[in-house]
Amino acid sequence: MTPDVLNQLIRSEREVLSTEREGPVVISRITVRGSPESMGRESAVVPQLVAARAEAFPEALAVKAENEFMTYAQLNAQANKLAHYLQDLGVGPGVFAGVCIQRSPQFVLAALAIMKAGGAYVPLDPTYPAERLAYMLQNAQVPVLVTRGAALTTVPRGPWRTVDLDAEQAHISDFPESAPSWAHSTANPAYLIYTSGSTGRPKGVAITHANLLNLIAWHVRAFDVTATDCASQVAGLGFDAAVWEIWPYLTAGASLHIADEVTRKSPEKLRDWLVARQITICFAPTPIAEFLITMEWPGETPLRRLLTGGDVLRNYPRPNLPFAVFNNYGPAECTIVSTSTRVVPETDPASLPSIGAPIANASIYILDENLIPVPEGSSGEIYIGGAQVADGYLNQPELTAEKFIHNPFSQEWGSRLYKTGDLGRWRSDGKIDFLGRVDDQVKIRGQRIEPDEIAAWLNRHPAVLSSVVLAREDTQGEKKLVAYLVLDKCEEPSRSELQEFLSPHLPDYMIPVTFVRLREIPLTANGKINRAGLPLPTEANMIGEKHAPASAPVPKTNVEKQVEEIVASLLRLKQVDRNDNFFLLGGHSLLGTQVITRARGIFGVELPLRTIFEFPTIAGLAAQVEKLLGQN
Repeated sequence: MTPDVLNQLIRSEREVLSTEREGPVVISRITVRGSPESMGRESAVVPQLVAARAEAFPEALAVKAENEFMTYAQLNAQANKLAHYLQDLGVGPGVFAGVCIQRSPQFVLAALAIMKAGGAYVPLDPTYPAERLAYMLQNAQVPVLVTRGAALTTVPRGPWRTVDLDAEQAHISDFPESAPSWAHSTANPAYLIYTSGSTGRPKGVAITHANLLNLIAWHVRAFDVTATDCASQVAGLGFDAAVWEIWPYLTAGASLHIADEVTRKSPEKLRDWLVARQITICFAPTPIAEFLITMEWPGETPLRRLLTGGDVLRNYPRPNLPFAVFNNYGPAECTIVSTSTRVVPETDPASLPSIGAPIANASIYILDENLIPVPEGSSGEIYIGGAQVADGYLNQPELTAEKFIHNPFSQEWGSRLYKTGDLGRWRSDGKIDFLGRVDDQVKIRGQRIEPDEIAAWLNRHPAVLSSVVLAREDTQGEKKLVAYLVLDKCEEPSRSELQEFLSPHLPDYMIPVTFVRLREIPLTANGKINRAGLPLPTEANMIGEKHAPASAPVPKTNVEKQVEEIVASLLRLKQVDRNDNFFLLGGHSLLGTQVITRARGIFGVELPLRTIFEFPTIAGLAAQVEKLLGQN
């Protein structure tokens, strides 16, 4: 493929992108933010675009790790040889082939070879348990698994043919360097990615070349990618963001640089590596990005774009960063990215950073339970339509029918919506606020609570670096909010100080009862917050109170001691402080009535229920009891 042909392909992709409309699109009298739902034609697929780059710039650097690199000519030629071999082993259009290799140029080579053979690659993280890997391989019915090095000792055995790139290199090198022939179609799958399933079994999602090409074309234009760019690869291979990190750059002629395992998990090391490698565009999973955008950076860093996604972004970038920050959102079922926006510094933010507006050829609908669009500013479930939507789940027709539904707002035959299970709302500027998961909403004593809203306020405390909030049941089965905090190295705030910090911004029922200190937030292999890995609160990890010096004790009356006993007993606490707030200890109006009842039985006084709201501390409540006793 000549450079002129390649440039024509890129121009064609940009012509498709130019059809994206700035304003809303009106479909069937329903206002929808988005753009046309189909690219409307066949296109060259990823292997052809990479081959064109190799023909135009054979000596240009394609991919590099610490001790290994390949030029475009080397990558293309070696991938062609392996592709011929894989075709002999049964890989072709509609066939899935596994790749279980550590993050390296060889992984990129194997994935490209599978696509060159006409198949779709299945990325398998070597760190996954063997049982999980075996399930994926069996579910995808792969005839071939490509592996090498240390991963060879971890991959499971099965009916598939295992290709060890190291051991079989001599045989593979005998195959021709020319591209293998196959009848390519953008409707064929390009890769198969597995996501977590509610049943405990991962779900396979096949993404077509058309899906992937739409992502690539949007990405190249949105972030001004050229052959002069140096891009990073830091995501785990089981995370679909790794797909996004590789193919937009290799089809554009840029160089791809793979960070080592230690570097990619450390914000400080990653920052230094990005600067040293002169990376110009980087993706970082949200928990890492939140550190990167609040750190000090050298003014001369070449980085110009930092992309993030995969979890809720709770922090805004600090002023004067030498690069632009972009927040992105999208499920694996919709080809990684469905919405995107630049995030600018905010001195007094009223909400979390937006997840942005739909990308080219994607449509977003925010609907109620009856599939009716909700008004601007109202919460609803996010549905995604357009060129990013996959065909469904592999070998799971019932789940596919449940999650990939007919699009009632489109007149295009076969148009479908993906039901994300995420909550969002339209803003007046046409962007979307992410409001959490439908199934992550917490309901405590009839009140609906979004834990991420609480975490967003906690992250504004000067001593809090990051936080996660969830509801846990106590020994009596009652749900209470628990906040997990990674603190700065300054003096640790007390529980009451944290609660007082939140109280001007949140109602009492949204203020956590328990705060747990962590050295770091546990993450999954995909870089998302591992909520299941958060520890149970214990006396050793809970943040407590700062008590007055023993030389200056605060005297307690007998009434105050008895009120303390009442409250401690009802809240099932060993002890409470005289300045503790009844509601911030986990109390609520139903327990408040029991406080009033017990106080009547012990002291013979009739406290109005409003007393516990007006004087919620132990000392304040005891003073009101003493006042009534003095009147009798």
